[in-house]
Amino acid sequence: MTDTDGTDIWRPYVGRPVLTSGMTAGHRTAPPKEVARLRRYLEAVVADRNCPVHTAVAFNAAYFGYETGGEGYGNGAFDLDAFPVLTLGNEGASRPVGALVRIRTGSDPLYAEVVYKEGRHPAIREDGEVPAWVSGAPSAAQGPEEQPAESPVRRELLVPDFTAFGPALELDDTKLKRLRTRGKWLDENGHVLVDAGYATHGEAARDDTTAFMDYLLSDQKDWLLSPLVPVSVAHLADGDDEERLRAALTGLLDVIAHALRTADSLRSWGPYALTRARIGAGLCQDGPLGDADLYSLAGSLERAATPSTLRRRGLSGARTAYTAIAPWLRGVAGVEPLMTGTEYAVSVCRANLAVADFLRGETDDGLLNGSDVRITLDDSFESGGIWRSHHPGSDEADGSDPLVPAGRGWRDTIAPPAPRAAEPPQGTHEDEEPADVPAAEIPPADAPLVDARLTDEERIGLGHYLRINDSEVCWQQPLRLAHLLEDRLPLNRMVRDALAYLGPERVTVRLEVRHPGVEIDPSEEVQQVALDVTGETGMLHTVQWPIDFFPGLRLQLQWPRGGTVFRLSTVELEEPVDIDGQLFTHQYDPQVLTRDGAPGSARDGDSPAGLDDKRLVLRAVRRFGRLTPDGHALLDRDALPGGIYDASPAPHQVTDVERALEELVAERHLYTDVGSRGADGEPHHPPLDGEPRILLVGYAPNPVVVPRPGSGSSGLPQGAGVEYVVHGFLRRLPPGGEPSEAQRAAYRANCRRVGKADGWELPRGYTFVTTHVRRR
Repeated sequence: MTDTDGTDIWRPYVGRPVLTSGMTAGHRTAPPKEVARLRRYLEAVVADRNCPVHTAVAFNAAYFGYETGGEGYGNGAFDLDAFPVLTLGNEGASRPVGALVRIRTGSDPLYAEVVYKEGRHPAIREDGEVPAWVSGAPSAAQGPEEQPAESPVRRELLVPDFTAFGPALELDDTKLKRLRTRGKWLDENGHVLVDAGYATHGEAARDDTTAFMDYLLSDQKDWLLSPLVPVSVAHLADGDDEERLRAALTGLLDVIAHALRTADSLRSWGPYALTRARIGAGLCQDGPLGDADLYSLAGSLERAATPSTLRRRGLSGARTAYTAIAPWLRGVAGVEPLMTGTEYAVSVCRANLAVADFLRGETDDGLLNGSDVRITLDDSFESGGIWRSHHPGSDEADGSDPLVPAGRGWRDTIAPPAPRAAEPPQGTHEDEEPADVPAAEIPPADAPLVDARLTDEERIGLGHYLRINDSEVCWQQPLRLAHLLEDRLPLNRMVRDALAYLGPERVTVRLEVRHPGVEIDPSEEVQQVALDVTGETGMLHTVQWPIDFFPGLRLQLQWPRGGTVFRLSTVELEEPVDIDGQLFTHQYDPQVLTRDGAPGSARDGDSPAGLDDKRLVLRAVRRFGRLTPDGHALLDRDALPGGIYDASPAPHQVTDVERALEELVAERHLYTDVGSRGADGEPHHPPLDGEPRILLVGYAPNPVVVPRPGSGSSGLPQGAGVEYVVHGFLRRLPPGGEPSEAQRAAYRANCRRVGKADGWELPRGYTFVTTHVRRR
């Protein structure tokens, strides 16, 4: 493992930091090479840790400089006494996953990183059976008819990792076992059970990553300004006010989550990542929680709702059961070692992944063939996750994702669902997409190269850009070509559900549009549009899109709760970019831009029938190739003629395609690459070992920064790459090395910039690399 300056795997305080200012706007605009470097490092971290790595924990690793090989955070300059205290069984402020904590004992305190958290509702039975109202219930709810307290207190289980700070602060197994046996500071499994207090139910309802970000911005804001880390968030955000810090943290956490999700060696359950090797090794074992036990778990979920067919009075009616994962696992014989310490978190994540794989392989949207039982995830937080089993499942075959927590237990208990109508369900708005630009074109990151499908979540861009509080719902989504052509805009499903009281008919609402840097018509700034809440997501119709709006433009939307006003805005790029001769001045989604901006699908009505051979080839690659997050498209070269011609192409057509492709490659509009094809016929990129190689053809958008007028010139030669700033950072010196006085002075100036007025001295054994400019 080497890293002198960004090669191979990062070594903290040796190479330049893996978090960069280019990541602060999220993964869609982050430089691919920087994301790839971060991904390599995080893969090494996950392989090194003895626990699943949450997005928040991965941020800690990249931010504080986690060193693989046993050192962990041990070489970091921490004020250990400033860590918040965790106390078993006590009531106190909630601590998120990712919190660095100390646990008081009768002697020396324990220092740890919280790596996993779940709810421990007292109403859940030891055998895993869950009262329906518990699943998806508001925090601290004690029953379906009781009003929860305004400031809820929720029972939570925290899993600390005592190895995170290296051997110097790690207890030996004998002392740790003694603490567990005594049960005063840790429970018998080495965990901390607390009654966590929250100011509001909205605060308690936050996801783990949002809770971690809020925690950093409040209780641990000094960490964001610290000059003792490889590079502070304040430097990356170019300021220390909360708005800048929050925006930068949001982008950095999004990039980290994306890097974990797209790493070939990792698998994720929600925000937790494990290596595929560790998951596979667990399944191959003959002992507890091996393949047989986890298959039995999936079978028990099916049996929980399967009615008996031998009843005196005939077949039973509908049946619904809720099963909590963690209690079920504790009932497996010999499982105790796998339910202690951080191994507990590994076991829970592995079990949930096993159920998810079972549903993907054996069901249709969670519906099991033959038994008519539908299995869905209902609550991802309580007791390791609660799965819902329902019979007859065919009456719920609504196309919803069975792996997205639905919270139906609580919802159906307090408001039982209305009887199903006899007529078939109405079609969704996605059925209405024009054939030329289906909304389901963009594949997920791990899809086959020629797959062109997009999940609902990806289609409307809600995966990481949804913010909810007591007064408003905010989200982001890319503008699709179909929306421009049909003067409409899909909404967030949560907004649709909240507005369903308006009735099935269309009603008129107000749409306010902001497009900074561009003057738009007053009639477009404030519009009266039609709201339709009958579809899958809800839809605004009769939208007058400004002429400068383009397919792929990133939209930020806001809905004040309870109102009939929607606010839409765009965000200017810091520097305009040129892509294929077109200037873009506002933030955009590169995947949608590649798909919907392909030749023959322009807003001005350009038709594929009028395209020449070269533009037909370019169109096919962009529309049917597998998309990467930065908008690259890769297509199996043998599939190219079939992507252009409906029928089998004639020999002369194949020749024309090859000639056009050669010209496009020579002109650098397209490029060639190598992939592989699996035994199932699916192509892969990068090529997998043991699979036959195939030729690929790719499109790369290659945005080029266009300096704004008056911005000056760097004096560097044209075409030498895009210039970017590397902020100042600490670098470890070799044994006996000393920093120069210039480095000491630069470090003091750096400290003052992030709010330490009198400056700080360099920690022993480190020097300071000043801010400088590089080119990528």
